[in-house]
Amino acid sequence: LAHALQTAFYGVAAGERLSSSGPHWEVLFWLPAGGLILGVLAEVLRRRRSQPLVDVVEANALHGGRLGLAESAIVCLQTVLSNGFGASVGLEAAYAQAGGVIASAAGAQLRLRRADLRVLVGAGAGAAIGAAFGAPLTGAFYAFEIVIGAYTPAALAPVAAACLAGVLSAKAMGGLPYSITVQAQPAPDALAYLLYAALGLLCALFGVAMMQAVALIERWMRRAPLPAMTRPAIGGVLLAALALGSPQTLSSGHGALHADLVDVTVMALASILVLKAAASIISLAFGFRGGLFFASLFLGSLMGQLYARGLLALNLPAEITATNGALVGMGALAAAIVGGPMTMSFLVLETTRDFGVAVATLAAALLASTVVRERFGYSFSTWRLHLRGETIRSARDIGWARSLTAGRMMRQDTATIAEGATIEEFRRRFPLGSATRVILLDKSDRYAGLVVAAQAFEDSAKREAAVSDLRQSHDVSLRPDMNIEQVMRVFDAHGVEELAVVDDAGQLLGVLAENYVTRRYARELEKRQREVFGEA
Repeated sequence: LAHALQTAFYGVAAGERLSSSGPHWEVLFWLPAGGLILGVLAEVLRRRRSQPLVDVVEANALHGGRLGLAESAIVCLQTVLSNGFGASVGLEAAYAQAGGVIASAAGAQLRLRRADLRVLVGAGAGAAIGAAFGAPLTGAFYAFEIVIGAYTPAALAPVAAACLAGVLSAKAMGGLPYSITVQAQPAPDALAYLLYAALGLLCALFGVAMMQAVALIERWMRRAPLPAMTRPAIGGVLLAALALGSPQTLSSGHGALHADLVDVTVMALASILVLKAAASIISLAFGFRGGLFFASLFLGSLMGQLYARGLLALNLPAEITATNGALVGMGALAAAIVGGPMTMSFLVLETTRDFGVAVATLAAALLASTVVRERFGYSFSTWRLHLRGETIRSARDIGWARSLTAGRMMRQDTATIAEGATIEEFRRRFPLGSATRVILLDKSDRYAGLVVAAQAFEDSAKREAAVSDLRQSHDVSLRPDMNIEQVMRVFDAHGVEELAVVDDAGQLLGVLAENYVTRRYARELEKRQREVFGEA
C-alpha cells in the first residue's frame, strides 16, 4: 500500500525505493498535502476519542495485551499514509501493530489468561517483523526484548514458532522481505572489537540526542500559536526542503542504505547523516506517524562508515573496514533508539551470516543500550509514553499493579463513631477485643481520623474526655484510585498500620491494612514469577 502511494505520487517503479530513485520536485506538493491530511485525521480523532491510541508496547505493559481493532487500524493507516507521502518514518510500527492486534483478537476469542495473551501479542508482532525482514531470529528477539519485555521460557516456543511461520508464509506468498544484502569484510580482531564497542558509546549519545530533540520540538510546536491540525503540513514543508537537498531523506531509507554502502565521500556521508536525522526528527515531532526502526539502521550505517573511515585515517593496527563499521553502527544506533541489542545483533547475523561482525555488533549494541538505559532510561517508544505521562520503561507487565487499587483491596465493614463521642461511650459501644481500630466521622459523616481501640481502655484515658483526643492519621488517607505501589509508599511514609480510603468529598469508603497490602503484593509478584517460567 505504501509503495503504491509512492508510485502514484512520485512515479517510483516496481523495483525501486523512493529514497534512492532520484530527485522529486513533487515533494513540494505531496509532503505538505500528506501532512494536511494527517492533521485533519488527527483532529477528527482528538474530538471523537478521549484516550490516545495504544501501540503493542503499551498494550503489553499496561493492558495485559488487549489491543482494539479500530485503533490499531488507525495506527496502521496513519503509518502507511506517512510513509506513502514520503515522510522519514518506517513501516515497522504498522507491521508490529497489525501482527499484535491479530494475535490480541485471536487471544480474546480464545479467552486466554493475561500472561498467555501478552505472549501471543508478542509472538504476533515478532512474526510480522521477522516476515518483513526475512529474519526469524530478529523477529523472535524483537518480541522478547521490545514487546514482551523479557526472555521467558514460557514464551520461547510460541514466539519461535510464530516467527518461523511468519517468514515461511511470507515467502510462500511471494513476499519480498526488506533484505539488507551486505557482505561483511574480514572479521574484526581483538583491537577492532574494542574500537567498535566505542562506536556503541557514540551511537548511544547520538540516539539520546535524537529522542530529546523530538520532545523539544514537540514542546515548541505545542506552545506555538498554530492550530494543531496544521502542524503536520508545516512539517511537510520542512521535509520537502530537506528532500530537495537529498532525496535520501525520503521514506524510511531502504534504497538509500544500499546506495551509501558503495564508494561515497566522507562529506556526502556526513551531510546525509545530518539531513536524514533532521528529517526523522521533524517527521515525528510535527505529527507524522511511524517508527524509527529502519531509519535508525540507516543512520547507524552512516555513523559507522564515518567512524571506520576516521579510524582508517589513523592507520591503527586493527582489522577495520567501512562496511563492517556500517554494520556495527546499524545495530548499535538501532539498539540505542529502538532498544533490543540482541534483536539488532541477530539482524546483522542473519543479514551477513558472519559471526565475527555479529559479535562486534553485539558488543557495541550492548554498550549503547546500557548507556541509554542507565543515563537516559527509555527507548524511543517508552520515551514517547513518558512524555504523555506514563511511567513505563519497557513492555514488562506493570498493568496488574495499576489494576490493584485501594478501592478494590479495601475492607468495607468498618466500625465508625462520631468524633464528638466520649471515651465512655466508645468503651460501651466497642468492648475491648471487639475492634482493633475505629474510624471517626465528623458532623457531615466525613473522615476525621481513626482511634486505636486499646488506647481508649488505658488507665490514663479519662472517661468524660472526647474520643477525638485519641485520634490518629486524621490528615492522611488513601484515594480509591491509588494503585498498590502508591498505597505502599503512603504506608511507608507515615509509618501507620491502617488507613482509611475516602472519596474526593472526604466520605469514608473503607479501610486498608498495611499487612494485607504487603501480602497481596507478594502474592502477585510470585504469580508473575510463575508465569515467566510457565508454571502458572
